[in-house]
Amino acid sequence: MNKLQRQIDKAKNSKLHLWLLNWGLLKTVPFNKPHSLRLVSIGEDELQISAKNIPANQNHIKGIHACLLATLCEYVTGLSLLIQLDPKEYRIILKNIHMTYHYQAKKDVTVTFKYTKQELEHEVITPLKTNEAIFKELAVDAYDIDGNHICTGLINWQIKAWKNVKTK
Repeated sequence: MNKLQRQIDKAKNSKLHLWLLNWGLLKTVPFNKPHSLRLVSIGEDELQISAKNIPANQNHIKGIHACLLATLCEYVTGLSLLIQLDPKEYRIILKNIHMTYHYQAKKDVTVTFKYTKQELEHEVITPLKTNEAIFKELAVDAYDIDGNHICTGLINWQIKAWKNVKTK
């Protein structure tokens, strides 16, 4: 179990450890700090992250910016993969993002992403036994606090064992 997985396990049942985890994530991913992205809850194979409609997250018409919504979808899927895959064994890199926007986000937004251990084993781990790298597209939906479906993100990750990574 890696350090992130241990912190996640502690944060599942402790508000203090959830706060500490969020603090650590903001330090580790400084791009997200001004946007105040917060891990709200951790369930079995499930993460929920929220973004507030604050000035740093707004577009010119005071709605949550489309790029922040894309970041939120990328963040929840990437973090979910990092929790379940050992970052010392596997490298994940974003290949592309496709966003479909359904409703203007004028209120706080939450994304919930569930990816089970069985899905990971079947769709990622097993294919990596016979392939150098795989691409895994993960779908995630964002909703505002009123339940309006704000957007759908299709986040495509390249997953590869570190032993197969060529840097030169």
